[in-house]
Amino acid sequence: MLKLNAKELRGRKPTEEELASIKRRPIYIVLDNVLDTYNIGGLFRLADSVAASQVILCGQSETPPSSRIHKAAVGTEEWVAWRYSPTALEYLQEFKIQNSKCKIVAVEQSKKSISYTEIDESPITNHPSPITHHSSPIAVVVGHETEGVSKDVLDVADVIVELPMFGVNKSLNVIVSAAIVLYKILEQWE
Repeated sequence: MLKLNAKELRGRKPTEEELASIKRRPIYIVLDNVLDTYNIGGLFRLADSVAASQVILCGQSETPPSSRIHKAAVGTEEWVAWRYSPTALEYLQEFKIQNSKCKIVAVEQSKKSISYTEIDESPITNHPSPITHHSSPIAVVVGHETEGVSKDVLDVADVIVELPMFGVNKSLNVIVSAAIVLYKILEQWE
């Protein structure tokens, strides 16, 4: 499998053959009005690292080509599939229609949220691992850096997960939060 460090990523683009050899997972990372281009670029890099199928940029999220996204993405935005949707809700409604067995996981602090450690024991259904079933596509939604995931998206999410905070700070960077949740999901697939 092709593995390049940041310097190598900046210096060379993978070949079509190298990219074709990557088995993409049915993971869709949805950015609900993520505004910071560093975060957007970092989420492209994260999408590449977990072999996600697509990044969906919604609302006011900036889209490639962008020198600021490119810098943080270290070029990954050039080969990670992405699309734009006017709102995250519109995209997720379409996602549900196209993928009847899909799951929507919102990463947000909410009265309805569960700890990310409980993803495999989610209360959505009575059988184990309803979120991480291998054949079911998963949309992982992260939100605006200050306002979080929009309420209408939280209303359609199958599960809302949060990361426990034990210090004074009450939130983590969107890339860090997404990475923890995505790797927890991958852990269930292994």
